Amino acid sequence: MLPLDSSLIRLIQFAIREDLGTGDITSDLSIPRDATAAARFLMKQDGVVCGLPMLQLVFREFSSDVDIELKVNEGDRIKSGTVIALVEGPAHALLAGERTALNFIQRMSGVATKSRQYVDQIVGTKARVLDTRKTIPGWRLLDKYATTVGGAFNHRLGLYDMVMIKDNHITACGGIREAVSTIVADLHDRPMIKVEVEARSLDDVLEILQCKGVHRVMFDNFTPEAVAEGVRLVDGRLETEASGGISFENIRDYAEAGVDFISVGAITHSATALDISMKLFVPKQG
Repeated sequence: MLPLDSSLIRLIQFAIREDLGTGDITSDLSIPRDATAAARFLMKQDGVVCGLPMLQLVFREFSSDVDIELKVNEGDRIKSGTVIALVEGPAHALLAGERTALNFIQRMSGVATKSRQYVDQIVGTKARVLDTRKTIPGWRLLDKYATTVGGAFNHRLGLYDMVMIKDNHITACGGIREAVSTIVADLHDRPMIKVEVEARSLDDVLEILQCKGVHRVMFDNFTPEAVAEGVRLVDGRLETEASGGISFENIRDYAEAGVDFISVGAITHSATALDISMKLFVPKQG
C-alpha cells in the first residue's frame, strides 16, 4: 500500500511549488477560470503501472472538484495504447497538475517495470530480489513502494531499521569479530533488529559463521561460483544475500547458486520513466 504520511504530502506540495511557481501563465491567459475539461491518462509503452493513487493526491492540491476514474489496477501489466485513468474537473486544475502527476506515475511505473523484469528473470528459483538505498533523495518511500509493486522486496529503509556491517565498519572496528561482538552486545534490548555482515571472501564467510548474533551474510562482489560455495559453507545457518555486480544478464546465475536474496541497485538507480501522457478530450454529451 502506498505510504500515506506527512512526508509524502510535503513532497507533492514541494513538486507543485517547483513547477507552478507564481502560477500557470499560459492557462491564465488563455482559458476562462470557470472552464471544465476531461482528460485521459494513456500508456504509450508496455509496462507495469504504478503510482495511480498519486493522481488523487496531486489533483486534490489544486481542486476538490477533480473526479478520477481508474481504468486499471495498481501493478497491472499494461499494453501501450491503454487508457489507465480518466480525470474530469476544472480545466485550470487539470493543466496545472498534469506534469507533476505524470512525473510521479512515470517514474514509479518505470521502477515497478524494471523490478518486474528482474523478478521474472529468476522465476523458479528460491531467490528474492531486494531493492537498495540507491534511490532518488526524498523519494525513498515511493521508490521502495514501486519496487514491491513490481514484485521485489524491500531491504532496509534506511540506516535505522537494520544493522548492516560493511567493509568500512569492519575496518573502523578492527575486524569482523570485533565489529559483530560490539554491535550485538549493544543490541540486547532490541532483539527485533537484524544483523547482516558483508563478506568479501570465503574466509570472511567462515569468520562470520563463528560470530554470534548474525542473521544474514552478504556475499559482496562474489562470482556466482563463489556464491554457490558460500551457500554451501553457510548450510542454512544464516540467511544469504548476493550483492554487487548484479545485472539482468547474470542475475539468474546468482539465483541458481542457491542464495536467498539478491540485492539490485539498478531497479531504482537505473530505472527509466515509462512513457505516459495526459490528453484532454471533449466528453460526449447526454
